[in-house]
Formats: sequence, structure tokens, C-alpha cells
Amino acid sequence: MTTHPLSLLAPDEVTAAHAVLSAAGELPEGATVVHIVLVEPDKADLAAWTPGTPFDRRVKALILPGPELTMIELVISVTEGAIVDRTVIEGMRPALLMGESFLAMLACKDHPGYVAALARRGITDLELVQIDPWPAGSFGYGVEPDRRIARCISFLRETDDDNGYARPIEGLIVHVDLGREEVLEVIDHIPAGTDPIPLAPQGGRYSADAVGPLRTDLRPISITQPEGPSFTIDDNLLSWQKWSLRLGWDPYEGLVLHQLAYDDTAADGTTRTRSILHRGSVSEMVVPYGDPGEVHGWKNAFDAGEWGLGRMTQSLTLGCDCLGEIHYVDVTMATEQGTPWIVPNAICIHEEDVGIGWKHVDLMTGTHEVRRSRRLVISHIATVGNYEYGFFWYLYLDGNIQLEVKLSGILSTQGVRLGESSPFANPIAPGLAAPVHQHLFCARLDLDVDGTANRVEEVEVEVLPTGPDNPWGNAFRPVATVLATESEAQRTTNPATSRAWRVVNPAVTNAVDRPVGYKLVPSMATPTMLAAPDSSVGKRAGFAHHNLWVTPYRPDEIRAAGDFPNQHEGGAGLPEWTAADRNLVDEDVVLWYTFGVTHLPRPEDWPVMPVEYTGFLLAPFGFFDRNPALDVPPSPSGHCHS
Repeated sequence: MTTHPLSLLAPDEVTAAHAVLSAAGELPEGATVVHIVLVEPDKADLAAWTPGTPFDRRVKALILPGPELTMIELVISVTEGAIVDRTVIEGMRPALLMGESFLAMLACKDHPGYVAALARRGITDLELVQIDPWPAGSFGYGVEPDRRIARCISFLRETDDDNGYARPIEGLIVHVDLGREEVLEVIDHIPAGTDPIPLAPQGGRYSADAVGPLRTDLRPISITQPEGPSFTIDDNLLSWQKWSLRLGWDPYEGLVLHQLAYDDTAADGTTRTRSILHRGSVSEMVVPYGDPGEVHGWKNAFDAGEWGLGRMTQSLTLGCDCLGEIHYVDVTMATEQGTPWIVPNAICIHEEDVGIGWKHVDLMTGTHEVRRSRRLVISHIATVGNYEYGFFWYLYLDGNIQLEVKLSGILSTQGVRLGESSPFANPIAPGLAAPVHQHLFCARLDLDVDGTANRVEEVEVEVLPTGPDNPWGNAFRPVATVLATESEAQRTTNPATSRAWRVVNPAVTNAVDRPVGYKLVPSMATPTMLAAPDSSVGKRAGFAHHNLWVTPYRPDEIRAAGDFPNQHEGGAGLPEWTAADRNLVDEDVVLWYTFGVTHLPRPEDWPVMPVEYTGFLLAPFGFFDRNPALDVPPSPSGHCHS
């Protein structure tokens, strides 16, 4: 039994939905369940609901009846055991499905053209051939229209547990009809009469038993909380210090934060719960590659919309992925047969000491005050093909909210002839290179700063020219510009002017009579998409051409590239919605923030990549009347060692 309209999806609810669909004849033989997800209640309904009041719990199921481009979306009341809405969706493609992808690999190995292409390269034992299906994109190939396809690339492992990415089978691409498990064409980009590019001479193993002598001088670090952690969790309600939120989960976005609020205590001792973030998630991400050639130029993956950051999440391990006093949360999704799929330990929750929170030594009196900072960590990790993405939401004692994305895993590789190179791929090992590429994430931040009637200001520093008002040439000042419409709110970062964006509530003022607010602070390196806007990936990932977009809240505007980016021609999502150029002043605003890294691979990224970091910060800007971490107690002296 769920206790809140936003409680995590339960296994029994998936089972109940499956039963309703089966009884209604919506699951014919050969049909695939793309997803079963919770229908999140509308904001107004959530605001009106009180604990203990009955509510109608609903889920949404997406059904793929067969190999054609027809899907059926059904809304099911699991409370009433009935279908309440049914929509037929034509011409769109769901995310790549696991079952179909596996059958696509088998189809490749059974195809005589593929077998012959391998034999030309001296590969006759297919047992150790690794086949990776990739989203096909939209490039005008003759096999693309009216089909759901994947482009398959291949690698050769030496053993079952080898790192296949060490030996790409270069130049060989297979187009597969996923719905029919049928090979459409085998494309060998190595011309007849030309020797194939040889396999790289070195392997790429990275397990402890394969990398040689391990270090012996790392001493243990113990993280203990003898009295237990400072947070509590009840159902999916997480409380820590003065923070509260509800955990959510989505097959595509992964971890979702709902109803993030802060219990603020005034000087007179009264406490009020103040809303900050109604819903926060990673809405979409794209990985465009920069090699223009036919072999690698088509590579770009929407790892949320085409694969699913939630679907690709991994169970976490105590002491490895998370360290300390840990609480794990299991999540439930649906298998492609519509049965419950439970991922144990999908979400990790723990606390971390993060150094000095604030400090001052009074030189007149010699008094010394210092407080240590601490943060609550809420995380999950997704493995999407060769890459790992760790998503870490941090809540701090001083009111800061941070999202840090940790990138690791293995590079997408290409084989090169010894002594040759490409301007679009950096060498990482003999006979092995990795194309340049980007990882661009788009966070959807439905901010409700002390309520829903907010506005967005762009704040940057203006340098005044030397003159009568600035005789010493040292003057600079902050300038705030209201972003009044959606067209005005399509912005890029500018480190030179310390550009940031502030969400304020003009109806609520602080102790210095200014509107309360929260500021979105970009990370130091925040690229936008380098591919041209009229390129295939540029049209499909329009969100990545700006760091900031702002829209008025609409419950159906969730995914930055649209609901179905797989093989889409482009233009969906943010470019389509913001074409209306809607008003943003004193509205319920949603910020969409694109951030990430431009990855120029290096040998140090091989055979497995050290973590690279990206993200952003949401910082209170006038939300509090003073430092909200003043009441953090000093650390016991026994915890400080000489």
C-alpha cells in the first residue's frame, strides 16, 4: 500500500496494471511493454491533498504491439483496476528494447554477409565477437523510414571476461530491423582489395588481477557514525537536518527529487516549511561524436531517451560505490513482459564530511570559531553501454543544492593502422584511438521558491569605464535583467562576467526588503553542442545549443528532446515548446540547464576512464536572512587530532 501520491512505484502496482491490460486484451501475443511508470499527480492536486485522504493511484503503460511504428499509451487506475485513457501513437519509436537488442546480435551472427566480413579479417570463431547495438539516429539511410533500426558495431574479445573495446573490428556496420530481428544490410567501409585495419596488438584488461602489482601503502580510511546517520526515511520521504524531499524514479530520467523544502527557523523561534524545488531530474542527455567520417560520424546517443538512465541503473555495493553509514532504496520498474522488475540498492543515501563550513579567528580577542560542513548524498549510477554515469545530488547545511555527475567507464574506440592517425580521434594505445565527443546533460528544475509565482533574472557583473564616476578604474557592479519571455531566456554561460541566473519570488521579501531567491551557478566548464544546428544531431538535440532555457510549468513538458527522440528527425522538446514565446514573469517557471564536458580522449583514459566531473549549484540568494549554518554545533574536541 502506498501512503503518498508520490510514493515510489510498488511491485504490486505493476502486477495490478499488467492484470488490467491483459484482461482488456491490450497485451496480444508478440506485444512488448516499453514501460509502466507512475502518473505524477498535478501540482494543484498535490497541494490540496492531506495525509490520510484517499487518492487515485495511476500508472501509464506504453505498449508496442508489433514491429511497426504504432504504440499504445494507456493510463490505468490501479486503485479502481480500470483503464481510464487510451491513446494510439503513430510514427514514433520507443527507446531501444533490451530483448530486441539481444536478438539483433544473434541475427548479425547468423547473417552470411556479416560472417564473410569477419572472415575477411581472419575472424572465424564468432563466440568471442562482441556486438554493440547503437541508436541509429536520423541520417537519410534508405533503411531508416518506417522501421525501428539499430546500427551494430563489433569488437573481438580474447576471452569471455576480456575488455572487448580494446579490439574494435573497424569499418564494419550492420543495420538491423529491431522489430523483425532482421539484418537489413552489412556495410564494410574497407574497400575491396584493401587490407582491413588490423586488430589492436594490446589488450585492455583492468581488473585487479590483470594490472600488475597493486599498491601496498594505502592505509584504511574508516568512516563511522557511532550514533547512526542524521537522516530518516519513511516510505520515500527523506528528512535530513532542515531538509525534506520525496524520492522518485523514472526509467528514463533515473532519480527524481520531489517537493524539496527547507524548515526555516526565524529569530523568534518559529519554524516554517519553505518550498524550493518541486521536481528536479536529469531530463535528457546526448553524446555527439566529432568524427565526420561514415564509420563513426553517425554516432550520437541520447542516453536518457534512447536507452534510459533509470533502466540502465546498477545495484550499488557497500564500501565501493558508497562509503559510510548507508541506506539503500530499491526501485521498481516493469520488464518488457509487464512484470515487476526490482533493482535492489538502486539509490544510495549517506552523509559526507566536506571540510570547513565556516571559520574565523578574531585577531583582537584570539577567539576561534570553526564549523565543519556536511552534506547529504543521494545517488545512483547508470551503465549505458561502455560508459558509466554517476548522478550525485548533494544537500548542504548552508542551504546549497548541488548536482554532480561523475563520468567513468570505457571509451568508444576505433582501430587505426600503426603509424597512422586521425584529426578527429586521439591515440590511446598502439593501434587504438578514441573519437572526440561531448557528454551534454539537461537538468529539468521546476523551482518553486517560496511558492509558484516566480520570475528569472540573469545576473552578471558590469565593469564601469574609467571616468568621473570611476576615477580609479576599479568599479564593477551586479546587473540583473529579467528574462520575460521564452525567447529571451535562451542563454549561454559567460565566465568573464560571472553570469548566473536567479529565480526570485517578488511577493516574498527578506530582512533587507529584497525578493527571496535561489541562484543557478554554472560549473567552470559548461559547453554547448559543437555540432551545427542544422546537423542531424543538432536538430534532434536542440536543447544542447543553449545552456539555459526557461518555460512556464506544463505537466506534459518533461523531456528536453521530446518523449521519443529515437530516430526522430528533430525539433521536438524545448525548441518546439518555446516557439510559442510564452510569458515568464510571475509564473510557475521551469529551468532547463544544459551542462557537460567536451571529451578529448587521452592515454590516461584507457583502459578505463578516471572519473571526470561536471554539474552545477543551486545556491540561496537572499532566501535566508543570514547564514543558515550558524546554528551548526562545534565539533567535539575529541574528534580533532594533532
